[in-house]
Amino acid sequence: MASTVAHAQQDTATHTVTNQPPPLTPYDASADPALLEGLRREGAGWAEEDIRRLGRRAGSAQAQEWGDLANRHEPVLRTHDRYGHRVDEVEFHPSWHHLMEVAVTEGLAGAPWADERPGAHVVRTAGGLVWGHAEAGHGCPTSMTYAAVPALRRQPELAEVYEPLLTSRQYDPGLRNPAGKRGLLAGMGMTEKQGGSDVRTNTTTATPTAEPGVHTLRGHKWFTSAPMCDVFLVLAQAPGGLSCFLVPRVLPDGTRNTFRVQRLKDKLGNRSNASSEPEFDGTVAWLVGPEGEGVKTIIEMVNCTRLDCVMASATLMRKTLVEAGHHVRHRTAFGARLLDQPLMRNVLADLALESEAATTLTLRLAGAADRAVRGDAGERALRRIATAVGKYWVTKRGPAFTAEALECLGGNGYVEDSGMPRHYREAPLLSIWEGSGNVNALDVLRALRRDSAVAEALFAELALARGADARLDAAVGALKAGLAAASPGGARRLVERMALVLQASLLVRFAPPAVADAFCATRLGGDWGYAFGTLPEAADLDAILARALPEGV
Repeated sequence: MASTVAHAQQDTATHTVTNQPPPLTPYDASADPALLEGLRREGAGWAEEDIRRLGRRAGSAQAQEWGDLANRHEPVLRTHDRYGHRVDEVEFHPSWHHLMEVAVTEGLAGAPWADERPGAHVVRTAGGLVWGHAEAGHGCPTSMTYAAVPALRRQPELAEVYEPLLTSRQYDPGLRNPAGKRGLLAGMGMTEKQGGSDVRTNTTTATPTAEPGVHTLRGHKWFTSAPMCDVFLVLAQAPGGLSCFLVPRVLPDGTRNTFRVQRLKDKLGNRSNASSEPEFDGTVAWLVGPEGEGVKTIIEMVNCTRLDCVMASATLMRKTLVEAGHHVRHRTAFGARLLDQPLMRNVLADLALESEAATTLTLRLAGAADRAVRGDAGERALRRIATAVGKYWVTKRGPAFTAEALECLGGNGYVEDSGMPRHYREAPLLSIWEGSGNVNALDVLRALRRDSAVAEALFAELALARGADARLDAAVGALKAGLAAASPGGARRLVERMALVLQASLLVRFAPPAVADAFCATRLGGDWGYAFGTLPEAADLDAILARALPEGV
């Protein structure tokens, strides 16, 4: 009898797991030379220890679990309480609140506007590049809170009340009188169903009241993210034209403003974050900026959120590259580690080039933003054009990049447990949010035509790499020639070339020769195929991979 039981146990012992990688966590999300070098270069080296600490926390088992749970347990809309009162609240899983608390406490929301140290805005961007390894969706309300501050400053009396709370490092969720909270979050309500990016077709109306600057709104917004934020910047048609308004969820007297959440969007990705359709009906709002100048008022907000789109795309690239590198380092096929297979090394090295170029550009844009805030006119002009260029290109590269990184895991990457499908679904959002590819490409043309300083700033930046690489010099010359013939129909081609030339110039100046040479050979020199993994034989794959995937990530 005993031998029969033993034999049965032996027959069922079929689940010994071999040739699978160990868990990646814990790992250090800040273990990226391109990130740390850029942090120092852009004047924020004073925060390196904080970024390293946050990177270790982002790669911890706890933070990675928070990200998973926040997406598995999606927000739930509660329109009414048990008694039938309208409440319009959204419930989040506790993991969402843990992620938000870290983000706000670490200064990833509005805090840089209250920090006078040079490089404070760069530190926030670098923090996003590492903390984003934990989860992407909660970056939406932190981004909008950051972006709301410069727009609100166009109405000083409102900024005096709300800015100290928007720049607070205290996360204080729940709908209460804003003045009684320890910190606030901001959202946006720009687009409507009939117009999308064409906000001038908005039909939401703003009717003046007897109190100066106070209006009541009536209308329906199509995409308003993070409906549980405390205040929102909203566009509406006032008697003097399209204008910007501040809409609090709770009014100063403690009563709830009319903010009827009709539904939450059922989105492809970004599932942890609630995006909603609110309806306004007698909703109290305060004018921000001059009446009729709504678009002009929010343009600074758009510059901030577009930078965050670039940052989030670069973060997804780095996160999925780390996941792919870890897998191939521990997985064997056809008698050798995947990492040692020549073609897999080519794929990973090509991804590494793209990731470093995205990270380097992101930090350069953050540096320009930081210096523009402090009054540097040249950096302000560069920021104006380069942010739109980066928003167009880096976010376009994100979906293809994450798909290739997912493929490195094979079938393992296609199952939800790996986390890669979540990253893949997230990637397309970033090329849509804050203006699709066409909107950003046309915005670049508009900037070039309206202000000659932006082209001067761009070419002054490119000139810093002159003579270092013949392929780059030729590409800059071709770009200059192409500007004269720029047209709306060719805007995407022009902006793509701008982005590649700008990335190449930064890598030639700051990256190791192996990285810069391979990037210029492929992205500018044409020695490249249509898919990742087509680097030329001359590329120094060993040097590229050693830099991109140090031990421990």
